[in-house]
Amino acid sequence: MASRQGEGPVEIDGSVMEGGGQILRITGSLSAILGVPVRIFKIRAGRASPGLKAQHLTGISLVRDITHGRLDGADFGSKEIFFQPNKITGGEFYADTKSAGAVCLLAQIAIPCALFAPEATMLNLRGGTNADMAPQIDEFTEVFLPNLKHFGPAVEYEVIQKGFFPRGGGEVNIFVEPVKILKPIHLDDPGKIVSVTGWSFCAGTLPIKVAESITRACKQELKSVNMPALRGVDVNIETYKEASNAAFGNGSGIVLVAKTSTGCVLGGSALGSPKVSTEDTGRKAASELLEAIECGGCVDKYIQDQMIVFMALAEGDSFLRVGPLTLHTESAIHIAERLTGASFSISNDPDNNSWIIRCKGVGWRNRFL
Repeated sequence: MASRQGEGPVEIDGSVMEGGGQILRITGSLSAILGVPVRIFKIRAGRASPGLKAQHLTGISLVRDITHGRLDGADFGSKEIFFQPNKITGGEFYADTKSAGAVCLLAQIAIPCALFAPEATMLNLRGGTNADMAPQIDEFTEVFLPNLKHFGPAVEYEVIQKGFFPRGGGEVNIFVEPVKILKPIHLDDPGKIVSVTGWSFCAGTLPIKVAESITRACKQELKSVNMPALRGVDVNIETYKEASNAAFGNGSGIVLVAKTSTGCVLGGSALGSPKVSTEDTGRKAASELLEAIECGGCVDKYIQDQMIVFMALAEGDSFLRVGPLTLHTESAIHIAERLTGASFSISNDPDNNSWIIRCKGVGWRNRFL
């Protein structure tokens, strides 16, 4: 591990590689789990508007609450913080971005901590459930959680209300059971596509024809490409308008999920916008799913970096076949190696141009169980 008790904080440069909020989230999670103090500087220096925004500030404050730790410098726009965790606790925690800040990104920083708590944790998260530059809530529940399950955890959820840019107003409950240790993953064979399902929705004053148009364009794109991997596979997309009490404000979007014969789950999605036609929204989601299938990985490009923290903490050797490595994944590996001492290696498979991420995890054990 990078630091021992009494050695002072580990210094993390938030401008390296991806240079965004992901570095803050991974560092905050691992700091809490390992009990290692950290100083993060140049936070989000790689972004046009650097420093802590509502979602980042809410997320790191949530981890402070979960650990009853000390957090200095955590103000809106701050580019440097110091975090000294105490012991992780379970129970009920509440976090509200008071904006359209993504609740799924709050979950990203909090769930790893909750897995190593002494008791079950309930996270009440409020903000944007379907926001730009972040996973939509259906991606989180239908793609991320099934992939997390490979490591052993049981995480349940309750979507109370969806919320969109710019007002937010969404609310989600996440229920996390603690684990003693995480299992390593062996995801090497992507298998064959056996099903494609999806959810295309609109909310607020938007008419159902918005969601119908998104669905129609998505299906047309999937069919027109005529990808061999999808021949004979039914595409079932549920198209609906959210009930008035199930969403706050106007919004639309689509999430696609492809499941394979070997248990892999791949995703593709797009968020509707007044600036983008419904047809383009549908085509974008289809293109994302097609890319995920074509790259030959066992996870899509938006999931690959989220697996790194769990691979580092798991017991023993993990391996994961992916498509082209993303900068987010490289950043996650950099931080995970620095803080946990886990060892990662990456190799190219020339047969199908995919990549294998291997990790010798540290086998971190829940000290409370």
